[in-house]
Amino acid sequence: MKIVVLDGFTLNPGDLAWNELQALGACDIYDRTATDDILGRAAEAEILLTNKVELVREYFDQLPKLKYIGVLATGTNMVDLVAARERGIIVTNVPAYGTKSVAQTTMALLLELAHHVGHHSRTVQEGRWSRNPDWCYWDFPLLELEGLTMGIIGLGRIGQAVAELSAAFGMRVVASKPSAAKRSSFTAPRLNLESVFRQSDVVSLHCPLTPQTRLLVNAQSLSWMKPTAFLLNASRGLLVDEQALADALNSGQLAGAGLDVLSSEPPPATNPLLTARNCIITPHLAWATGAARARLMSIAVENVRSFLAGKPQNVVN
Repeated sequence: MKIVVLDGFTLNPGDLAWNELQALGACDIYDRTATDDILGRAAEAEILLTNKVELVREYFDQLPKLKYIGVLATGTNMVDLVAARERGIIVTNVPAYGTKSVAQTTMALLLELAHHVGHHSRTVQEGRWSRNPDWCYWDFPLLELEGLTMGIIGLGRIGQAVAELSAAFGMRVVASKPSAAKRSSFTAPRLNLESVFRQSDVVSLHCPLTPQTRLLVNAQSLSWMKPTAFLLNASRGLLVDEQALADALNSGQLAGAGLDVLSSEPPPATNPLLTARNCIITPHLAWATGAARARLMSIAVENVRSFLAGKPQNVVN
């Protein structure tokens, strides 16, 4: 079968290998694919792999050979799942490959807000410590995590991993009530959303983007938070009203934010959070450790292999 990878660079910028996928059939691998090039590159594809290239309904009628779409990620919002199902195209994703890496990045953002390690390292490299009249200095209040309350919105796999790390730092953990009955291996008090925002010293978002969670963090929910609190988001950018968050940070209504995702990626230079007070932003890298990407590659290839064997796995449509 003809296999086409539309945007393989973020998964594999050169430190992994595609040979296991290439062993399954004739394979064209593109680092990136512009919208105008999608149909030309996918014309002969029976198996199409995408990370962020959008595959919408109108493409499917022009790709009669297409039988399978493999999403090189967990989220599947870039594929029209309903249209694919109507055409008999199987769509799969890669769940749970980056749980530990995303949890680790979430805590890294929190620790940076607590200690501003990057800032203080830069001032030392610039010579400030060498010139300092005292043997130490710090430019921000330094925060001890033990005894603070971590509020987790979305106690799924990643939320549970963050809860475990938070507890290891001596934090009290509370979580939002689930929208449906879900089992969790981490026991934490389950509160309504307003209580999570009000009680927490740190609120960390780990829920999917749905019509119900879109702009979950807004002017009202931010008004419930303590002025000493932090907001963390390593989930989806559109969970947050970015102007409302920037206003809260700049006015001192909120102490700080650590974000790995934004509503538009890459962000326009006009995004208000890029210049907001005490807002740490990383470029959607939480998923991208070598170990996590190797797992993603392995599961994605196994998804294709299972499809070819007539036993598809991780089907989302």
